[in-house]
Amino acid sequence: MQFVASEQKERDMRDWIMALIALTAALIPSPAMAQERPWEWGWGMHPGWWMWGAGGLVMMFMMLVFWGLVVTGIVLGIRWLARQGREERPDRALDILRERYARGEINKEEFDARRRDLGGRAA
Repeated sequence: MQFVASEQKERDMRDWIMALIALTAALIPSPAMAQERPWEWGWGMHPGWWMWGAGGLVMMFMMLVFWGLVVTGIVLGIRWLARQGREERPDRALDILRERYARGEINKEEFDARRRDLGGRAA
C-alpha cells in the first residue's frame, strides 16, 4: 500500500514539473509578443519606419560626420602630441650666410641680397 502511495506522489510531482515546464515555455516569448504587434504593421506603423526615408539619410549623414570628426580629432591630437617637446629648427642656410658675413667672406650688399633670396628673414 505504501508503495502505491509513493508511486502516486511521484506521478503527481512529475505532473507538476511538466506543467511548470509547459507554462514556462509558453510564457518565455510573451514579453517579445507584448512589444511587437505584427498584425498592426503597415506603412508608417513600425516603430522605426522613418529610418528608411529622409530621416534615415540624415541619420547616415550625421553618422559619417560624427566618425569623420572623431578620426580628424585623433589625427590632429597625435600630430599635436608628436610636435610637443620639439623646438623650432633654426634656418641653417641663414646661419651659414651669417657665418660667412662674420668671417668677412661676403660684404653687406651681398649678404642683404642673399638674405632676400632666402625669403626675406631678418638678420
